[in-house]
Formats: sequence, structure tokens, C-alpha cells
Amino acid sequence: MLRSLMEGECDDIACMANMAAALHREFGFWWTGFYRVIGDRLVLGPFQGPVACTHIPYGKGVCGTAWARRETVVVPDVEEFPGHIACSSESRSEIVVPVWKEGEVVAVLDIDSEELGTFDEVDKEWLEKAVALLYEP
Repeated sequence: MLRSLMEGECDDIACMANMAAALHREFGFWWTGFYRVIGDRLVLGPFQGPVACTHIPYGKGVCGTAWARRETVVVPDVEEFPGHIACSSESRSEIVVPVWKEGEVVAVLDIDSEELGTFDEVDKEWLEKAVALLYEP
């Protein structure tokens, strides 16, 4: 489904918007969206869910940590993550997946759940495959 949504579309924002909407609707997450790398921070991009933080510094919170580590970060309980940035007190668990383009992280996909322990290695594997569709050659 995601591949067909992006087929023939060359605009990054349009593809991110449709991917966020499809994942959010299909799985019923609390918050689903992208933060784009702009300079030394992540800036809010297309998303579904309640209002969110608009800027996240490099290496801060779960999103900034995933960017700095250049790897997916799965957090079963956000209250136990050092430096968690609480955009909403209703978020309980989180997964953040880096989006790669030409060897660089250009964005992150951030998904939050109202339940503890929502995300696992299976989610990590398939969400990494999903975001790879954004910049397939």
C-alpha cells in the first residue's frame, strides 16, 4: 500500500504526509509523523495526531537521539528514557526510525503509543523498510 501511495510522486513532503496518514490510520497509533533535519535540529514535518513539538535539537529526546545514533530507537516506557521530551503526557511508548537519503539521515519517523511496550523488533524491521521507500532509487 505504501509503495503505491508514493509511486510516481517526487515531492518528499507529499510522500511523508501520505505515509504518516496511512500508518496512523491502519495501526491506530497515538501520534505518527516525521521530523525533518534542517540545520542542527529536527523540524516538525507531516504528521497525524495531536499538536507536537516543532523543534528538537540534535541528540535530544528520543528523536534527536535516533538522529545522533543513526539508528532506530525503541522505547517501551518513555518515562524511563533519559532526556525524553514530553510533547504530550499521553504518550507512553515510542519508536523513532531514521530516514536515509544518499548516506545521510534527512528525517526521522516518530510514532508514539498511549500504551506501554507497543513497539518491538518486528516493528523496527518493517518501519525501516517502510521509510526506505521514500528514497528508493
